[in-house]
Amino acid sequence: MSLGTKIVLLVIGFLTLQGCAAQLTSNSASDKPYNENLTAYRPKFSNDSAKTDSSGKTAVTKTYVEKPVLNVNTKVDAVLDSVDRLNQLRKFVDGYTIQIYSGTNREEAMTAKKKMTDSNEITPTLQYNQPKFRVTAGTYYNKLEAQPDLMRIRHLFPNSILVPEKVLLK
Repeated sequence: MSLGTKIVLLVIGFLTLQGCAAQLTSNSASDKPYNENLTAYRPKFSNDSAKTDSSGKTAVTKTYVEKPVLNVNTKVDAVLDSVDRLNQLRKFVDGYTIQIYSGTNREEAMTAKKKMTDSNEITPTLQYNQPKFRVTAGTYYNKLEAQPDLMRIRHLFPNSILVPEKVLLK
């Protein structure tokens, strides 16, 4: 390392320590709380609508009627009606269910369903899509809603997972 780089590093180190020392002394020396008067910058409002009488009661003298600025016009109304009709036609939405068992053994699937029925208030369902059996429990619209039930079920079935599924709207 050359002499010039050593000097530069020494100066940078010295300035860094000086900056920290100055900051420490300025904070520790002032034990007074910080106060600043900002009343000059506050907005001032005139109170035309209310007057105070000699008894200290406020009497309202003017009433203002606001006209609505944002109106729903016929174009927006037509769009809202079409969205409403579309929503009435929907029978399923994207949701989640908890999968307890998935495999080809029917006896294991029946055992998992029975164990779930005996131990929990969530009703399990057994599905068969060739060649595998699948035991699921619960229907949820989002992951956050399903999380508490998943944690309870994982005590009995450590391999249970949350899987996406279409949920029937009622």
